[in-house]
Amino acid sequence: MTYTIELQQVAKSFGNQKVLKDIDLNLKQGEILGLIGPSGAGKSTVINIALGVEQADSGQANILNQTMPNRQLLAEIGYMAQSDALYEALTAYENVAFFAEMKGINKQGLDQEIKRVADIVSLGDALYKNVAGFSGGMKRRLSLAIALIGNPRLLVLDEPTVGIDPALRRQIWHELHKMRDAGHAILVTTHVMDEAELVDRVALLLGGRIIANDAPKKLEAAYGVPTIEDVFLKAEEEESND
Repeated sequence: MTYTIELQQVAKSFGNQKVLKDIDLNLKQGEILGLIGPSGAGKSTVINIALGVEQADSGQANILNQTMPNRQLLAEIGYMAQSDALYEALTAYENVAFFAEMKGINKQGLDQEIKRVADIVSLGDALYKNVAGFSGGMKRRLSLAIALIGNPRLLVLDEPTVGIDPALRRQIWHELHKMRDAGHAILVTTHVMDEAELVDRVALLLGGRIIANDAPKKLEAAYGVPTIEDVFLKAEEEESND
């Protein structure tokens, strides 16, 4: 099987701190994988290594069967980082257009595509306003719109719904499920445990290792608890007792 993301025996240290210990993780087309874990567990490091932003100390990381960084794959990947990287002097529309050009998206039909992704995240009239006046939640919406531009085969979202109201969060997850059903691959990190119930598979990162990796209902059954939040708490307790 060809995986959209494939990490094999990936290890990473920062100074004397070993953040990732021989991580194995994969993501298929037509699947949403939720990567969960406490703050500082290394979720963003997993993403950065997969995308080629950081280099692993050992192991192998591939996207779409290619080693990153690979500029040719940029148009296939939508990425939303934990912190918003936006040009505040530009309008939201100009921000999306800039990143679309960076990804090599055809200018023909770009206006319609920008309006499509703006509708998904409910930017509305704010699309033509300068980003400098945006709230934190509005900036998260814009960052997500940028990730969605061009309908990428792979979507990597690092804490996408922080600061976003519940109604819009529901709308975003509806769109993610539509993309999944259309064959896209989606990797999401989240602290919102209710959202972890909405993915196809949950990978729990704790102590530098993936200690659980299965469908939410299967993990809940294996740990004998009713929710993914309880899985997380029980796994954390077991890890600390080892």
